[in-house]
Amino acid sequence: MPLRIFASVAVYLALSLASSAAASPTAASVAKRVDQTLAKDVFNDNVALAPRTDDATFLRRVTLDLVGDIPTPEAVIAFLLDPSEDKRERLVLKLLDDPHYGQNWARYWRDVVFFRSQEDRARIAAVAMVADLTEQLNEGVGWDQIATEFITARGDVKENGHAAIIMAQNGRTEGTTAEVSRIFLGIQIQCAQCHDHPYDRWKREQFHELASFFPRVAVRPVRGVTKRSFEVYSNDRYRRKNTKRQNNDRRPQAEHRMPDLEHPEVAGKVMQPKFFLTSASLRAGARDAERREQLAQWLTNDEWFAIAVVNRLWTELVGEGFYSSVDDIGPDREANAPTAVKILASKFRASGYDLKWLLAAICQTEAYQREARPRRKSSDEPFVANVPQRLRSDQLFNALLTALNVDEPGRNLSGSRAMNPQRRSLPRDKFAELFGFDPSNSRDDIAATIPQSLALMNSSEVNRYVQPSKTNLLAHLLREIDDDESLIVELYLRCLSREPHDDELVLALTYCEQVPRRNEAFEDLLWALINSAEFQYRK
Repeated sequence: MPLRIFASVAVYLALSLASSAAASPTAASVAKRVDQTLAKDVFNDNVALAPRTDDATFLRRVTLDLVGDIPTPEAVIAFLLDPSEDKRERLVLKLLDDPHYGQNWARYWRDVVFFRSQEDRARIAAVAMVADLTEQLNEGVGWDQIATEFITARGDVKENGHAAIIMAQNGRTEGTTAEVSRIFLGIQIQCAQCHDHPYDRWKREQFHELASFFPRVAVRPVRGVTKRSFEVYSNDRYRRKNTKRQNNDRRPQAEHRMPDLEHPEVAGKVMQPKFFLTSASLRAGARDAERREQLAQWLTNDEWFAIAVVNRLWTELVGEGFYSSVDDIGPDREANAPTAVKILASKFRASGYDLKWLLAAICQTEAYQREARPRRKSSDEPFVANVPQRLRSDQLFNALLTALNVDEPGRNLSGSRAMNPQRRSLPRDKFAELFGFDPSNSRDDIAATIPQSLALMNSSEVNRYVQPSKTNLLAHLLREIDDDESLIVELYLRCLSREPHDDELVLALTYCEQVPRRNEAFEDLLWALINSAEFQYRK
């Protein structure tokens, strides 16, 4: 093992021990209670639970999940050498205190919003959304307050990141209604837009009553000498009688009308704002601010608001959810473990909708910390193992930067990745075009593509850092580490966050002996590691 790795281990351990002293007793106790509930309500006597995963795998898993990156070799060795029984708890809290936590999850929610956008130009709102949400997540702002700001947003979409959902739907009443319900309640009420929901209790009138909270808000261009943007705005002044709203009319309307399917030429019935989960209603003629603020209050106080985000984050971390979908749940859907999800949702609500608390609780469960197994059959018990997850584009991009020790444009002078999400990273954007996917989709529907494989194998940008040159990582390591075995271990630690298994080490050493030029042998090894499935997944 290279001596330079051990030189920084003591410093890393000291910093780790000096960070958050112990996991929140509430999060730890709730995690234990959830595991006990799963054992009682879900697992039968014959089920074989996957064992607890090893420390190296846990470190890579939780680092990718919480901060969207892989650990450094120094972090791996330090964690493996730490004898503390509570080191996993301390690691979770340390990562949640890392500024990259907020950025990682802000990018996750950006993808949730913009992969369902109805307007290509809406992407101009993504930068502000990531910037604002990064700050709020790092500061621990409650999910209820964040949701309220999205629902009630106004202003320039380049300046107010919370205008992103309305902008992504181009201000259309029906689209905004559907997305607010899907994202914050996990309920696809848009299926009742034209007819009663075919599988749930929701009636067509209930969709349009919910839509009646949004008719007075719309999106319009903002043009200046040096600026092109869009603005989310509302209008409460109406002097003329409303007529039938045309499909291409994106201006605010006095009231929302439910179209008459038998007589489409008729303006349609004016709908009163009513929240479909409780039937709470608002007076007719209410101003836009009152409508959206009241909806936000009713929505964030409903039990499905907490259940939706608990199910979504559990799915992202454990690999399968309490419900089969993250955005198609509700009172007519059956949960795999109804008591467990209600416990988490109730305690999450009691925490003040603290997302850091929720993530800490999930990461401390045995369900999260079990070894990974392939996705189960529908007839098998859930949660017997964690499920491997394909990395989102930002996670994979970060992993490449870290493994190859490459500075992303915008990195600050101290050497840490720049935290200003307003800075545009064209390589990251281009990477996302190829490797991005909608995180709301089932992971069964997300698979590697031939263009993705070819991009990593043949990319001139990647190959520039894989091939030894005067200044890149591999050239530096070849000069610094003379022993082939030590260099093999170093590359495995950098790329896969673990040491090679015995058979992998023998195979790599044999290959190095067969290749005449040492630099070519290790170039091939580095290339193979970053193109491996293990690098592109977290298990």
